[in-house]
Amino acid sequence: MTGVTIFVYAQVYAQNLSTADIDVVTERLAQGATQSWEYGTRAEVLLELNAPSYSVFSPTALPPPQQIPANFTSALSDVISIAQMIVANRSASNGNITGPQPLINDNATGDPASIGVAVLLANWTGQSTADGVDYAGAARDQLEFLLSNVSRTNDGAISQRIDQVQLWSDFVYMAPPFFAYYGVLTGNQSLVQEAYDQVSLYRKYLRDSKANNLWKHIQLGLYGTDHGHWSTGNGWAAAGMLRVLSTIKQSQFSSSMESQQKDLAAWVQEIHDGMYSYLDSSGLFRNYADNSSTFTDASSTALLASTVYRLSLLWGVHKHIPIAELCRKALSAPAGSAVDISTAGTGTVSVPSSATTSTASAPSASSTATGTPGLLHFTSDGWLTPVVDPYSYPDQGQQSPESEAFVIAMQAAWRDWVADGAAGANGAVSPLARVSWTWIVVDVVIVSFLSC
Repeated sequence: MTGVTIFVYAQVYAQNLSTADIDVVTERLAQGATQSWEYGTRAEVLLELNAPSYSVFSPTALPPPQQIPANFTSALSDVISIAQMIVANRSASNGNITGPQPLINDNATGDPASIGVAVLLANWTGQSTADGVDYAGAARDQLEFLLSNVSRTNDGAISQRIDQVQLWSDFVYMAPPFFAYYGVLTGNQSLVQEAYDQVSLYRKYLRDSKANNLWKHIQLGLYGTDHGHWSTGNGWAAAGMLRVLSTIKQSQFSSSMESQQKDLAAWVQEIHDGMYSYLDSSGLFRNYADNSSTFTDASSTALLASTVYRLSLLWGVHKHIPIAELCRKALSAPAGSAVDISTAGTGTVSVPSSATTSTASAPSASSTATGTPGLLHFTSDGWLTPVVDPYSYPDQGQQSPESEAFVIAMQAAWRDWVADGAAGANGAVSPLARVSWTWIVVDVVIVSFLSC
């Protein structure tokens, strides 16, 4: 039998990642995370995946319960361990200084704050009583460092760099969510407003109205600017805004900050509208969204898909759900597939000759305890590919811890969206895109028979 080409509508052509696949991705993230923002992002996505009621995306009110239920102890253990390790080693990392200081020594001012939510949660749930670690003091020092020790623009935007005043799109995920969470836990609305203000200021400087509102990556400073529209940077910005939005929405300040919530939701939509107009036919973004000469990047694709599901859940905006589903399914397609989503809402999957009819019609994920064999966009040992080098953003990388975190964020957001009813799944696509697996199986059988 020769190779089989199956023409199916893109919304239903591919598999989902299995629990075993996600377990492997989680292991790779744990092994690979060594930098400040990697620790912070890892803690955040573990909450979303394993302890969603303690995530800021929980539909329940914030602050979360101070007494951890017995059935959540294990789910929270890795997050608490990250906070404990960072705070316990803070003195050594920062040269035994006292007073305002980051949670971990880093040239990027905002990145250490990404760990702040885990530290605040450890303090809130009384971990210091058990281990003697001063989580409250560490969080306070991190807050004061950002508010008092870091340079700003004339209108108040906090610099992402220590050595010069410079704004990076990444910052929006790192520091504003920390401000918002700190404010909610301490009843300080001024801090929650600071989170919103920083997002607003960063948008003022980085949004490019001449490029369909895509965000530039790095602005201001004497060197190191990047005027390009880095896809991961747009994802970081959207994800950070959603964290701030959800924190406000579930807090005691929700009714008094309705306008801020509306702005944040609109600004996320703005990024989605800009980004998804540049999606490559492979179902992946280019490293720089509007530069077709740059490589395709699964990392930003996963992160942005997660933000589409979250916006649907938080704000009832389903506009980009169908395209996020295309991207998610492209990222979990079987090895040997060739994905093409370029034809007006339809997609093509080319299945290798070794595939059976049942595998071709409804492929299921294949995993072991140590790897993810059989997946197009994962290496055999579980690393997402192709991805941007997380330490050299113009270049393609090999192993990216943050990309593993983005896969987990996408999976958790998709799971929550499905559990909530999968609103918008059939919106804004061709009616033919709602073809069922029954029809696909029939097509496969006919094509297979003719090609024998």
